[in-house]
Amino acid sequence: MREQLLAAEKIAPLEWRDAALYVLDQRVLPHSQVWVCCDSAAAVAEAIRQMLVRGAPAIGICAAYGFVLAARARLAAGGDWQSALQEDYQLLAASRPTAVNLRWALNLMQERLQRVRADEDPLAALESEALGIHQSDREANLVMAQLGAELIRKHQGSAQNLMTHCNAGALATGGFGTALGVLRAAHLEGLVERVYVDETRPWLQGSRLTAWELSEDGIPVTLIADSAAAHLMKERGVSWVIVGADRITANGDVVNKIGTYQLAINAMHHGVRFMVVAPSSTIDMATETGDDVELEERSASELLEVAGQRVAAQVSVYNPVFDVTPADLVDAIVTEKGVIERPDADKMTKLMSRRRLH
Repeated sequence: MREQLLAAEKIAPLEWRDAALYVLDQRVLPHSQVWVCCDSAAAVAEAIRQMLVRGAPAIGICAAYGFVLAARARLAAGGDWQSALQEDYQLLAASRPTAVNLRWALNLMQERLQRVRADEDPLAALESEALGIHQSDREANLVMAQLGAELIRKHQGSAQNLMTHCNAGALATGGFGTALGVLRAAHLEGLVERVYVDETRPWLQGSRLTAWELSEDGIPVTLIADSAAAHLMKERGVSWVIVGADRITANGDVVNKIGTYQLAINAMHHGVRFMVVAPSSTIDMATETGDDVELEERSASELLEVAGQRVAAQVSVYNPVFDVTPADLVDAIVTEKGVIERPDADKMTKLMSRRRLH
Protein backbone atom coordinates (compact mmCIF):
# COMPACT_ATOMS: atom_id res chain seq x y z
CA MET A 1 0.00 0.00 0.00
CA ARG A 2 2.79 2.45 0.89
CA GLU A 3 4.41 2.02 -2.51
CA GLN A 4 1.07 2.48 -4.29
CA LEU A 5 0.38 5.70 -2.41
CA LEU A 6 3.86 7.03 -3.14
CA ALA A 7 3.48 6.22 -6.82
CA ALA A 8 0.12 8.00 -6.95
CA GLU A 9 1.32 11.24 -5.33
CA LYS A 10 0.63 14.23 -7.56
CA ILE A 11 -0.03 17.27 -5.37
CA ALA A 12 2.08 19.22 -2.88
CA PRO A 13 1.04 22.48 -1.19
CA LEU A 14 4.53 23.75 -0.38
CA GLU A 15 8.19 23.37 -1.30
CA TRP A 16 11.39 24.40 0.45
CA ARG A 17 14.00 25.26 -2.17
CA ASP A 18 16.75 27.79 -2.72
CA ALA A 19 16.52 28.75 0.98
CA ALA A 20 12.94 29.99 0.58
CA LEU A 21 9.45 28.62 1.10
CA TYR A 22 7.19 28.34 -1.95
CA VAL A 23 3.48 27.88 -1.28
CA LEU A 24 0.78 26.92 -3.76
CA ASP A 25 -1.84 29.69 -3.54
CA GLN A 26 -4.96 27.71 -2.62
CA ARG A 27 -7.23 30.73 -3.04
CA VAL A 28 -7.07 30.45 -6.83
CA LEU A 29 -7.27 26.66 -7.17
CA PRO A 30 -8.40 24.74 -9.16
CA HIS A 31 -8.46 27.26 -12.02
CA SER A 32 -4.86 28.44 -11.60
CA GLN A 33 -1.75 26.97 -10.02
CA VAL A 34 0.26 29.90 -8.72
CA TRP A 35 3.34 29.47 -6.55
CA VAL A 36 4.22 32.29 -4.15
CA CYS A 37 7.73 32.74 -2.75
CA CYS A 38 7.94 33.52 0.97
CA ASP A 39 11.42 34.70 1.94
CA SER A 40 10.70 36.07 5.42
CA ALA A 41 8.80 35.15 8.56
CA ALA A 42 6.41 38.03 7.88
CA ALA A 43 5.66 36.69 4.40
CA VAL A 44 4.98 33.20 5.80
CA ALA A 45 2.69 34.60 8.51
CA GLU A 46 0.78 36.59 5.90
CA ALA A 47 0.45 33.52 3.64
CA ILE A 48 -1.07 31.61 6.56
CA ARG A 49 -3.31 34.48 7.63
CA GLN A 50 -4.60 35.08 4.09
CA MET A 51 -5.14 31.35 3.54
CA LEU A 52 -2.73 30.89 0.66
CA VAL A 53 -1.89 27.82 2.72
CA ARG A 54 -4.40 26.19 5.09
CA GLY A 55 -4.91 22.93 6.92
CA ALA A 56 -3.46 22.41 10.38
CA PRO A 57 -0.49 20.16 9.44
CA ALA A 58 0.52 22.34 6.45
CA ILE A 59 0.26 25.47 8.61
CA GLY A 60 2.60 23.90 11.16
CA ILE A 61 5.13 22.94 8.50
CA CYS A 62 5.04 26.44 7.01
CA ALA A 63 5.57 27.98 10.45
CA ALA A 64 8.66 25.79 10.94
CA TYR A 65 10.15 27.04 7.68
CA GLY A 66 9.14 30.58 8.65
CA PHE A 67 11.18 30.18 11.82
CA VAL A 68 14.22 29.25 9.72
CA LEU A 69 13.74 32.38 7.59
CA ALA A 70 13.41 34.49 10.74
CA ALA A 71 16.60 33.05 12.23
CA ARG A 72 18.52 33.79 9.02
CA ALA A 73 17.40 37.43 9.06
CA ARG A 74 18.12 37.88 12.77
CA LEU A 75 21.58 36.32 12.46
CA ALA A 76 22.41 38.66 9.58
CA ALA A 77 21.30 41.66 11.66
CA GLY A 78 23.68 40.70 14.48
CA GLY A 79 23.30 41.47 18.16
CA ASP A 80 21.24 39.28 20.48
CA TRP A 81 19.56 37.54 17.59
CA GLN A 82 17.99 34.73 19.64
CA SER A 83 16.10 37.20 21.84
CA ALA A 84 15.01 39.15 18.77
CA LEU A 85 13.74 35.90 17.26
CA GLN A 86 10.97 35.74 19.87
CA GLU A 87 9.18 38.57 18.05
CA ASP A 88 9.05 36.37 14.93
CA TYR A 89 7.84 33.42 16.98
CA GLN A 90 4.91 35.48 18.24
CA LEU A 91 4.16 36.82 14.75
CA LEU A 92 3.96 33.30 13.31
CA ALA A 93 2.05 31.90 16.30
CA ALA A 94 -0.65 34.57 15.96
CA SER A 95 -1.31 33.94 12.26
CA ARG A 96 -4.01 31.25 12.90
CA PRO A 97 -4.82 30.75 16.60
CA THR A 98 -6.98 27.60 16.45
CA ALA A 99 -4.69 25.17 14.59
CA VAL A 100 -2.64 23.53 17.34
CA ASN A 101 0.01 22.25 14.90
CA LEU A 102 1.20 25.84 14.50
CA ARG A 103 2.53 26.27 18.04
CA TRP A 104 3.54 22.60 18.17
CA ALA A 105 5.91 23.09 15.22
CA LEU A 106 7.20 26.42 16.51
CA ASN A 107 7.93 24.88 19.90
CA LEU A 108 9.90 22.09 18.25
CA MET A 109 11.94 24.73 16.42
CA GLN A 110 12.53 26.63 19.68
CA GLU A 111 13.65 23.46 21.44
CA ARG A 112 16.06 22.63 18.61
CA LEU A 113 17.53 26.12 18.80
CA GLN A 114 18.15 25.67 22.53
CA ARG A 115 20.03 22.42 21.80
CA VAL A 116 22.38 23.91 19.19
CA ARG A 117 25.96 23.16 20.18
CA ALA A 118 28.78 25.68 19.98
CA ASP A 119 30.34 23.79 17.05
CA GLU A 120 27.04 23.63 15.08
CA ASP A 121 25.75 25.94 12.39
CA PRO A 122 22.44 27.13 13.92
CA LEU A 123 20.81 27.78 10.55
CA ALA A 124 21.70 24.32 9.26
CA ALA A 125 20.35 22.77 12.47
CA LEU A 126 17.06 24.66 12.22
CA GLU A 127 16.64 23.89 8.53
CA SER A 128 17.21 20.20 9.25
CA GLU A 129 14.57 20.34 12.00
CA ALA A 130 12.00 21.96 9.69
CA LEU A 131 12.69 19.42 6.95
CA GLY A 132 12.24 16.68 9.56
CA ILE A 133 8.86 18.08 10.63
CA HIS A 134 7.79 18.11 6.99
CA GLN A 135 8.94 14.55 6.28
CA SER A 136 7.50 13.25 9.55
CA ASP A 137 4.07 14.53 8.56
CA ARG A 138 4.30 12.76 5.20
CA GLU A 139 5.20 9.51 6.92
CA ALA A 140 2.39 9.91 9.45
CA ASN A 141 -0.10 10.40 6.60
CA LEU A 142 1.01 7.14 4.98
CA VAL A 143 0.47 5.24 8.24
CA MET A 144 -2.92 6.84 8.87
CA ALA A 145 -4.04 6.11 5.32
CA GLN A 146 -3.49 2.40 5.84
CA LEU A 147 -5.04 2.34 9.33
CA GLY A 148 -8.13 4.19 8.15
CA ALA A 149 -8.59 1.91 5.16
CA GLU A 150 -8.32 -1.12 7.46
CA LEU A 151 -11.04 0.36 9.66
CA ILE A 152 -13.35 0.83 6.68
CA ARG A 153 -12.70 -2.75 5.56
CA LYS A 154 -13.27 -4.06 9.08
CA HIS A 155 -16.80 -2.67 9.24
CA GLN A 156 -17.76 -3.27 5.61
CA GLY A 157 -15.46 -5.02 3.18
CA SER A 158 -17.12 -3.99 -0.09
CA ALA A 159 -17.16 -0.79 -2.13
CA GLN A 160 -19.22 1.87 -0.39
CA ASN A 161 -20.30 5.51 -0.40
CA LEU A 162 -18.18 7.80 1.76
CA MET A 163 -18.45 11.49 2.65
CA THR A 164 -15.96 14.19 3.60
CA HIS A 165 -16.01 17.87 4.56
CA CYS A 166 -13.63 20.76 3.86
CA ASN A 167 -10.17 19.71 2.60
CA ALA A 168 -7.99 17.32 4.59
CA GLY A 169 -5.94 16.24 1.60
CA ALA A 170 -2.42 16.66 0.31
CA LEU A 171 -3.10 20.40 0.10
CA ALA A 172 -3.66 20.58 3.86
CA THR A 173 -0.65 18.50 4.91
CA GLY A 174 2.91 17.59 4.08
CA GLY A 175 1.62 15.14 1.47
CA PHE A 176 -1.13 12.55 0.78
CA GLY A 177 -3.56 13.97 3.31
CA THR A 178 -5.26 12.84 6.50
CA ALA A 179 -8.93 12.16 5.66
CA LEU A 180 -8.15 12.15 1.92
CA GLY A 181 -5.17 9.89 2.54
CA VAL A 182 -7.61 7.34 3.96
CA LEU A 183 -9.93 7.84 0.96
CA ARG A 184 -7.00 7.35 -1.42
CA ALA A 185 -5.94 4.13 0.31
CA ALA A 186 -9.54 2.86 0.43
CA HIS A 187 -9.89 3.55 -3.30
CA LEU A 188 -6.72 1.58 -4.05
CA GLU A 189 -8.21 -1.34 -2.11
CA GLY A 190 -11.51 -1.23 -3.99
CA LEU A 191 -13.49 0.03 -0.99
CA VAL A 192 -14.87 3.19 -2.62
CA GLU A 193 -18.04 3.29 -4.66
CA ARG A 194 -18.21 7.10 -4.54
CA VAL A 195 -17.01 9.98 -2.37
CA TYR A 196 -19.50 12.76 -1.64
CA VAL A 197 -17.86 16.11 -0.94
CA ASP A 198 -19.52 18.98 0.91
CA GLU A 199 -18.89 22.28 -0.86
CA THR A 200 -17.80 23.74 2.54
CA ARG A 201 -18.99 27.30 2.74
CA PRO A 202 -17.85 30.04 2.71
CA TRP A 203 -14.36 29.36 1.26
CA LEU A 204 -15.54 26.34 -0.74
CA GLN A 205 -12.57 24.16 0.16
CA GLY A 206 -14.66 21.10 -0.69
CA SER A 207 -15.72 22.16 -4.15
CA ARG A 208 -12.46 23.89 -5.11
CA LEU A 209 -9.83 21.71 -3.42
CA THR A 210 -11.12 18.31 -2.29
CA ALA A 211 -13.20 17.63 -5.41
CA TRP A 212 -10.20 18.63 -7.51
CA GLU A 213 -7.75 16.41 -5.59
CA LEU A 214 -10.02 13.35 -5.80
CA SER A 215 -10.84 13.85 -9.47
CA GLU A 216 -7.13 14.21 -10.25
CA ASP A 217 -6.65 10.79 -8.65
CA GLY A 218 -9.47 9.24 -10.65
CA ILE A 219 -11.62 8.64 -7.54
CA PRO A 220 -15.39 8.82 -8.24
CA VAL A 221 -16.51 12.07 -6.62
CA THR A 222 -19.79 13.95 -6.39
CA LEU A 223 -20.11 17.46 -5.01
CA ILE A 224 -23.07 18.40 -2.80
CA ALA A 225 -24.28 21.54 -1.07
CA ASP A 226 -23.52 21.50 2.65
CA SER A 227 -27.25 21.57 3.36
CA ALA A 228 -27.81 18.36 1.36
CA ALA A 229 -25.77 16.14 3.69
CA ALA A 230 -28.61 14.77 5.84
CA HIS A 231 -30.79 14.06 2.80
CA LEU A 232 -27.89 12.27 1.11
CA MET A 233 -27.27 10.07 4.16
CA LYS A 234 -30.92 9.09 4.14
CA GLU A 235 -31.11 8.38 0.39
CA ARG A 236 -27.68 7.10 -0.70
CA GLY A 237 -26.51 4.71 2.00
CA VAL A 238 -23.36 6.49 3.15
CA SER A 239 -21.29 4.28 5.46
CA TRP A 240 -18.62 6.67 6.77
CA VAL A 241 -18.06 10.40 7.17
CA ILE A 242 -14.29 10.94 7.18
CA VAL A 243 -12.83 14.31 8.21
CA GLY A 244 -9.60 15.85 9.43
CA ALA A 245 -9.10 18.07 12.48
CA ASP A 246 -7.46 21.33 13.44
CA ARG A 247 -7.29 20.35 17.10
CA ILE A 248 -8.33 17.38 19.23
CA THR A 249 -8.57 18.00 22.97
CA ALA A 250 -7.66 15.70 25.84
CA ASN A 251 -11.17 14.25 26.11
CA GLY A 252 -11.47 13.51 22.37
CA ASP A 253 -13.49 16.58 21.34
CA VAL A 254 -12.70 17.56 17.75
CA VAL A 255 -12.21 21.13 16.54
CA ASN A 256 -12.57 21.28 12.77
CA LYS A 257 -13.93 23.36 9.93
CA ILE A 258 -17.33 24.89 10.63
CA GLY A 259 -20.05 22.44 9.62
CA THR A 260 -18.30 19.37 11.02
CA TYR A 261 -20.44 19.36 14.17
CA GLN A 262 -23.76 19.32 12.31
CA LEU A 263 -22.40 16.63 9.99
CA ALA A 264 -21.58 14.45 13.02
CA ILE A 265 -25.09 14.95 14.42
CA ASN A 266 -26.60 13.98 11.06
CA ALA A 267 -24.31 10.95 10.88
CA MET A 268 -25.37 9.66 14.30
CA HIS A 269 -29.07 10.05 13.46
CA HIS A 270 -28.67 8.08 10.21
CA GLY A 271 -26.38 5.35 11.58
CA VAL A 272 -23.37 6.59 9.62
CA ARG A 273 -19.96 6.09 11.25
CA PHE A 274 -17.82 9.17 11.88
CA MET A 275 -14.02 8.98 11.50
CA VAL A 276 -11.52 11.72 12.36
CA VAL A 277 -8.04 11.39 10.87
CA ALA A 278 -5.24 13.56 12.26
CA PRO A 279 -1.59 13.25 13.29
CA SER A 280 -0.74 13.22 16.99
CA SER A 281 0.64 16.76 16.56
CA THR A 282 -3.00 17.87 16.26
CA ILE A 283 -3.84 16.42 19.68
CA ASP A 284 -3.70 19.03 22.44
CA MET A 285 -3.50 17.19 25.76
CA ALA A 286 -3.03 20.48 27.59
CA THR A 287 -6.59 21.53 26.71
CA GLU A 288 -9.22 19.54 28.56
CA THR A 289 -12.26 19.95 26.30
CA GLY A 290 -13.34 21.69 23.12
CA ASP A 291 -15.11 24.33 25.20
CA ASP A 292 -11.68 25.64 26.22
CA VAL A 293 -10.49 26.30 22.65
CA GLU A 294 -10.42 29.79 21.12
CA LEU A 295 -12.45 29.49 17.91
CA GLU A 296 -11.36 31.86 15.17
CA GLU A 297 -13.86 34.16 13.48
CA ARG A 298 -13.12 35.73 10.11
CA SER A 299 -14.23 38.73 8.11
CA ALA A 300 -17.91 39.34 7.40
CA SER A 301 -17.03 39.85 3.73
CA GLU A 302 -16.61 36.09 3.34
CA LEU A 303 -20.37 35.73 3.75
CA LEU A 304 -21.50 39.03 2.31
CA GLU A 305 -19.53 38.81 -0.95
CA VAL A 306 -18.79 36.38 -3.76
CA ALA A 307 -15.65 37.08 -5.81
CA GLY A 308 -15.59 40.59 -4.38
CA GLN A 309 -19.20 41.40 -5.31
CA ARG A 310 -21.74 41.90 -2.56
CA VAL A 311 -24.69 39.49 -2.74
CA ALA A 312 -26.16 39.72 0.77
CA ALA A 313 -28.53 42.17 2.41
CA GLN A 314 -27.30 44.87 4.78
CA VAL A 315 -27.17 42.69 7.88
CA SER A 316 -24.80 41.73 10.66
CA VAL A 317 -22.66 38.59 10.22
CA TYR A 318 -21.49 35.76 12.47
CA ASN A 319 -18.66 33.92 10.70
CA PRO A 320 -16.93 31.32 12.91
CA VAL A 321 -14.33 29.27 11.05
CA PHE A 322 -14.40 26.22 13.33
CA ASP A 323 -16.82 24.29 15.50
CA VAL A 324 -16.44 21.61 18.17
CA THR A 325 -17.68 18.05 17.65
CA PRO A 326 -18.11 16.35 21.05
CA ALA A 327 -16.21 13.10 21.51
CA ASP A 328 -19.43 11.14 21.98
CA LEU A 329 -20.31 11.78 18.32
CA VAL A 330 -16.99 10.34 17.09
CA ASP A 331 -16.72 6.66 16.23
CA ALA A 332 -12.97 6.59 15.64
CA ILE A 333 -9.88 8.78 15.79
CA VAL A 334 -7.07 7.62 13.50
CA THR A 335 -3.51 8.79 14.15
CA GLU A 336 -0.05 7.56 13.24
CA LYS A 337 0.11 6.12 16.78
CA GLY A 338 -2.93 3.95 16.19
CA VAL A 339 -6.72 3.99 16.23
CA ILE A 340 -9.08 4.54 19.14
CA GLU A 341 -12.79 3.89 18.81
CA ARG A 342 -15.37 5.82 20.85
CA PRO A 343 -12.73 8.20 22.26
CA ASP A 344 -12.67 9.50 25.83
CA ALA A 345 -10.06 11.06 28.12
CA ASP A 346 -8.62 7.73 29.26
CA LYS A 347 -8.26 6.38 25.72
CA MET A 348 -6.68 9.65 24.55
CA THR A 349 -4.08 9.47 27.34
CA LYS A 350 -3.21 5.88 26.45
CA LEU A 351 -2.98 6.76 22.75
CA MET A 352 -0.56 9.60 23.34
CA SER A 353 1.68 7.38 25.49
CA ARG A 354 2.32 5.08 22.53
CA ARG A 355 5.21 5.27 20.13
CA ARG A 356 4.56 6.11 16.51
CA LEU A 357 3.79 3.04 14.42
CA HIS A 358 6.40 3.87 11.76
